[in-house]
Amino acid sequence: MTVDGARELPGASARPRRRRTIGAISLTALAGTAAVLVGVIGRGGATPAPPPLARGVPSALADLMGLSALPARAAPAFTLVDQHGRRVSLRSLRGRAVVLEFMDPHCVDVCPIVAQEFVDAYRDLGGTAARVDFVAVNVNPYHRAVSDVAAFTREHGLSAIPSWEFLTGPVRRLEAVWHGYDVYVHAPSRNADVIHTSIVYFIDPLGRERYVAAPQVDHTASGRAYLPPAPLAAWGRGIATVARDLAA
Repeated sequence: MTVDGARELPGASARPRRRRTIGAISLTALAGTAAVLVGVIGRGGATPAPPPLARGVPSALADLMGLSALPARAAPAFTLVDQHGRRVSLRSLRGRAVVLEFMDPHCVDVCPIVAQEFVDAYRDLGGTAARVDFVAVNVNPYHRAVSDVAAFTREHGLSAIPSWEFLTGPVRRLEAVWHGYDVYVHAPSRNADVIHTSIVYFIDPLGRERYVAAPQVDHTASGRAYLPPAPLAAWGRGIATVARDLAA
């Protein structure tokens, strides 16, 4: 399940304060509707003039994605291991655009939908895909083995992306990454739903945060998460368009 990634919401006073904010995302996953990013707020509470959006992204698509530009600051560093047990650092990805998400390998809500969007985006990128990495960081402290992220990778077809990395590691190291990227995680027990921020960062080849977007889902009457084919395909095109702009 997902939550907002920034401003404190009514009734959420227990949420820990983080060192920076990146915009207001409505708390909608818990209510069974989509999470939408509605703005960008700079560190320290000041609101900077927003940089221009990525080239080729129509305003309607930017609205669908909740896409916002970020000041070009260095993305927080991390070093974790991927689904093959290989050590991966953000620095090791320099020279390539990075599409970064935060996923639960046991999620049955928004994470599988984002996985499909990543697969679609990879296919939409064509030849540019060789200059783009798709990366997720594990948000489930109870299921953080390499085998957990490897199973999610296989189940959701992410092995089709040569540059896919589902990263995991010790809890303290994961917590540092969550904090660095303003990701809220609440994991009450091994068998409970992990409530977490679902957010996509776009990082340029110099390792700078450039854009952020808020994945969204709808839910059936029975509570099953889904996204209709048209917006699902649009999300894939949008991710590909932003990544292509950064990789150019």
